[in-house]
Amino acid sequence: MTLRLYDTRAQDLRDFVPLDPGNVTMYVCGPTVQSGPHIGHVRAALSFDLLRRWLAQRYGRVTFVRNVTDIDDKVLTNATESEPWWALAYRIEQEFTAAYAGIGILPPTYEPRATASIPQMQELISVLIDRGHAYPAADGSGDVYFDVRSWAAYGSLTHQSVDAMEAAEDADPRGKRTPQDFALWKGSKPDEPADATWASPWGAGRPGWHIECSAMAKRYLGAEFDIHGGGLDLRFPHHENELAQSTAAGDGFAQYWMHNGLVTVNGQKMSKSLGNFTLAADVLALRDPLVVRYALAAAHYRSSLDLSESSWDEAEAALGRISTFVARVRRSLPGAPDESRIGEVPDAFAAAMDDDLGVPQALAVLHDTVRRGNAAIDAAENDEAWDAFVQVDAMVRVLGLDGLMVSGGGDLAEHRTLDALVQTMIAQRAQARADKDWAAADRIRDAIAAAGITLEDSPAGTHWSIDG
Repeated sequence: MTLRLYDTRAQDLRDFVPLDPGNVTMYVCGPTVQSGPHIGHVRAALSFDLLRRWLAQRYGRVTFVRNVTDIDDKVLTNATESEPWWALAYRIEQEFTAAYAGIGILPPTYEPRATASIPQMQELISVLIDRGHAYPAADGSGDVYFDVRSWAAYGSLTHQSVDAMEAAEDADPRGKRTPQDFALWKGSKPDEPADATWASPWGAGRPGWHIECSAMAKRYLGAEFDIHGGGLDLRFPHHENELAQSTAAGDGFAQYWMHNGLVTVNGQKMSKSLGNFTLAADVLALRDPLVVRYALAAAHYRSSLDLSESSWDEAEAALGRISTFVARVRRSLPGAPDESRIGEVPDAFAAAMDDDLGVPQALAVLHDTVRRGNAAIDAAENDEAWDAFVQVDAMVRVLGLDGLMVSGGGDLAEHRTLDALVQTMIAQRAQARADKDWAAADRIRDAIAAAGITLEDSPAGTHWSIDG
C-alpha cells in the first residue's frame, strides 16, 4: 500500500515519498505563546501527532520539530509590568505543554524557541538581501522587508496573484516598496522593552514572524525536508511567506504542505479574537483525557470540527465499547494471544490511514474488530477472540488511545505475568476447597481480594478481573 497525503500546494493527493525513508522529517508551526491554549490549538497539535504516529508505524524513525514563537507583537502586547514578555511566554508555553501532554500528544524531537535562533534568522535575511529579494527600509527605521515582486513564485502555495492580495499589516508600511511586502526584521521602537531587541546589521530590533519558522526549520531539519504542517488559517500569509523567503534563499524547503481544519462554534472559527473559544484546561478539567482525544480525532483532520456536548458523550460511549471488550477478553479468555501478531494492524485499518490519514474510517475498522471479538467470545471461539484483541491493541496504540489497554489491566506482557500468578492462586484455592480446607480457601480468597482482584466463579471455571 502507498501512503497518500493531501498537499495544499498541489491541491491534490500525492504519493508520499520521503527524502530519506529511514528518517521522515516534519516541521509543524507551534503556538505563539501570548495566552493559554484553546481546544482548537489542541486539535491542531493532535492532527499532526496522529500523522507522526502513523509515519512511525510505516517508516520507523520520524524527526518531528514543533516551534514556540516566544517573541511576537502579541506577546509584547499581553506582557505587563509584573510579568515581562519573556516570563509570560514561558508561563504560557508550559500551559500548552500541559494541554498537549494531557491528551497524550507525544513531545517533539526538538521544540526550539524563536529567541534561541536569532543568528540563523539574521543569516537568512542577509542571504535574501544579497540575492536581491529583500531590502532594508530607506527611512532608517531598521526594518527589513521581503520584496514579493522580486520572486515570481510568490503566491504559489495559496494560488494567488500579488495584485489580488491584501497589504501586509505586520509592520509600518512607510518603508515598503509594495504594500504586500512583509517584514523580515523589525527595527526597535521606543515603547517596546529594551530586552526584546537584538543587535543586527540593520540596527537593533527583532525578527518578523515568518522568518522565525524558515530559520528554525532549516536549522533543525536542513534546507529540505518532507512535511510542513499547521492550521488552515496559517496558509496565508504565514506559510506563503515562509515558502517564498526560504526558496528565494535557495533552499528546497518543504516537499509536502499539510493543513488541518479548524474547530468551529456554531459554524464560526474558534478564535481568541472572536471570543468564542473554549480553553483546553477547562475541557480537560471536566472530561477524561481519552474522551477529549477521541472526540478531537473522530473527524477527518482536514475537515472543520464543530464541537458540542454530544461530541464528548459520543466519544465516551465509543471508548466504553472498546474498554468493555478489553475487560471481557482479560476476564473470560484462557491462554494468551499469538505473540507473533502483536503490533499488527488489520489491512483495512492500514488502508484507511494510508488514504490521507483517514482516522474516521480507521475508527470504523476498530469498532468492527471489537464487534467481531465480542461475537467470538460469545461463541467460545477463543483464537478468534484473541486475534481481535491483538488487533484492537495495535490500533489503539497507533491512535494514541493505549490508555484503554492500561485501564483494562495493563499491557499484554503485564497481563500474562499477572495472569500466571493469579491462576496459580486460583488453582490453590480450588484444591483447598476440594480438600474441604475451608480456612485455607478463605485465606487465598482474602489475599486475592486484598490485591484488588475480583474472582468470578462460573460453570466454565473461575475468572478474575481488577477492581475498578
